[in-house]
Amino acid sequence: MGFVPFVLVFVALLHLYVYRRAVRALTTSRRLRRAGAAVITLLGLTVAAALLTRGALAPDTARPLHYVGFFWLALLVYLATVLVLGEVVRLAVRFLRGRPSEDRRRFLSRVVAGTAAVTAVGTVAYGAVVARQPRVERREVLLDRLDPAFDGFTIAAVSDIHLGPLVDGADVAGFVAMINGTAPDVVAVVGDLVDGSVAELGGYAAPLADIAAPTYFVTGNHEYYSGVTQWVEFLPTLGIRVLRNEREEIRRGDAVLHLAGCDDRTAAASGVPGHGFDLDAALAGRDPAQPVVLLCHQPVMVDRAVRAGVDLQISGHTHGGQLWPLTQVALVDQPVLAGLVRVGPTWLYVTRGTGFWGPPVRVGSPPEITLLTLRSR
Repeated sequence: MGFVPFVLVFVALLHLYVYRRAVRALTTSRRLRRAGAAVITLLGLTVAAALLTRGALAPDTARPLHYVGFFWLALLVYLATVLVLGEVVRLAVRFLRGRPSEDRRRFLSRVVAGTAAVTAVGTVAYGAVVARQPRVERREVLLDRLDPAFDGFTIAAVSDIHLGPLVDGADVAGFVAMINGTAPDVVAVVGDLVDGSVAELGGYAAPLADIAAPTYFVTGNHEYYSGVTQWVEFLPTLGIRVLRNEREEIRRGDAVLHLAGCDDRTAAASGVPGHGFDLDAALAGRDPAQPVVLLCHQPVMVDRAVRAGVDLQISGHTHGGQLWPLTQVALVDQPVLAGLVRVGPTWLYVTRGTGFWGPPVRVGSPPEITLLTLRSR
């Protein structure tokens, strides 16, 4: 089962659960139950339409549908979360006071449902504000092999912008202003820039041409849903170098820093000819005594980076989980949600990303643009 069908099944089950606990359990009126079922069904169809029309409709056309569908999806998640916690309350009441009467059971159901509604609305409203306010995170990374000539070298890391109906050119212009405000030596865009074709989103991406520093890009999994070949050809017209299993030698006098970049790990399975993760190709011919920074969308590839002697890997993909408490789901497939960690001799930095996927909401994982400063001592 693919990702979208899995999400659709999960969302359908959530709707059924919310109907049973927030509608059916609260009233015996057939008319009210039918009205509640109709409203929840309509909202569920809106979520399905938003998921299934990604890239199928022009961004301006899809925007209202996506706002309604994805905001409801976020509300649904938090409604279901609090209602599940309510199950624990019911069990505790039954254990302590015995089986409740019908009136007491219905009263408890109403209290839980009301609490769920207030909590969901408040949480999603907070997360919607946070999602639109990226912050600049600053980190220093000590690289043992870094020549003193590169001490203080800065890399602005950006990931997971997800250009589409809910993230447009005005948003990108704001991100670019923030990037330029950090005055980095280079900019690294580590995948999932787009959710749509060049024809649909090329205009939204245009402000990237205003980035002042040399800019490098590697593909993420969403590029392979969005016409990756066209994007790989289009981004250089904006002054962005696409690193596809290759590297750039950055020099300061006799000192060298290698900046390598690889295709996303899903590339080989995408069926796009010539695409696939190949770190050996990216590092071929490099002096092993010289330091290398690897741009790679998914943190899980750090094991290969360790074996290859990479000094620092910069990744995204996880969004830091985006919606707490669902944050931990990302750890099923990835070693780290966000931040700077050491994996053997290799540093791994995972950015929470700048945009969002699905709901325009972030809870517990604020968006970021990261300025990494390399230190030799």
